[in-house]
Amino acid sequence: MDELPIIQKTYDLIKWYIPLLNKLPRDHKLMLGNRVIERLYDILEQLILARYTKQKLPILESINSQLAILRYQTRLLFDFNLFSEHRYEYASKLIDEIGKELGGWINKQRQSQPSPPAPLPRGEGR
Repeated sequence: MDELPIIQKTYDLIKWYIPLLNKLPRDHKLMLGNRVIERLYDILEQLILARYTKQKLPILESINSQLAILRYQTRLLFDFNLFSEHRYEYASKLIDEIGKELGGWINKQRQSQPSPPAPLPRGEGR
C-alpha cells in the first residue's frame, strides 16, 4: 500500500509506543497510558481521513493540537519516571518528525485555499 510518509510514521510510532504503554504500572496505564493510546489511534484515523477528504485543513489543524497534547503526555511519562531518558528522546523525535510533516501539509493547504476578495475602497461598488 502506498502511504503518505506522515501516516507511515504515525503507524510506526504506534507500533513502538503501545507495547511500552501496556507495560506501565496499572494506575498509570489506566489513566495516562490509555489516554495516550487513544490519542495515537485518533491521530492515525484523522490523518487517514484528511488524506481522502476535500476539506483537509480543519482536520489537519485538529491533529496539530492532538499532537501538542501527545507531546505533553509523553513528557509526563518521563517526569513520572515511567520512561527512560532514551525512550523519551526517541518518542519526542518521532513526534517532532510527524509534527514537521503535518506543519508542511497544513501550510500547503493554506496556500492552496483561495484568498478572500480584497475589500473595495470606500465609495466604490455603490
